[in-house]
Amino acid sequence: MSEPTTLLALFEDIDPAAEAIEKLRELGLPDDQMNVISGVPIPTRVLGRPRVKTNVPRIAMSGAILGILVGVFLIYGIPYLYPLHVGGQPLFPIPPGLIVTFEMTMLGLMGFSFIGMFLDSRFPSYEPMDYVPEISDGKIAVFFKCPSERQAEFEKAMKEMGAESVEPKEAQEL
Repeated sequence: MSEPTTLLALFEDIDPAAEAIEKLRELGLPDDQMNVISGVPIPTRVLGRPRVKTNVPRIAMSGAILGILVGVFLIYGIPYLYPLHVGGQPLFPIPPGLIVTFEMTMLGLMGFSFIGMFLDSRFPSYEPMDYVPEISDGKIAVFFKCPSERQAEFEKAMKEMGAESVEPKEAQEL
């Protein structure tokens, strides 16, 4: 069996692209052999693609928990280690403690969300990526790998589904 060929089908609108993805499934192509690229974010359910799993919520929650711990340490740990009694004020004040804990929780949540987003998107990427300049003009590209001996069949099916062009492509440096 020969090496699979990577084809690029370029679509003007979302509906023909969704129908083409369904047609690729009918032709026996699994979802991991397809990649949809567009200039605007399109929900996966619109194109009938499987839901993308992300670790950003877990990473963000770990940041929030770390923020709570840091906030609690700032409010209760430091005065416990270094008590400083000031004229009638409590050693562990509750209202300022809530504010500091909330702020540290949000700081941890936002910071770890930002870091998680970069980790989840594998940024920076040092390998060649699939990209076509027409995507910036609002078109939708469907990259897929098909067996070389069935290339003509896949090209014909994509043209029938409304693709503007179907041509072999390789990943390139951006």
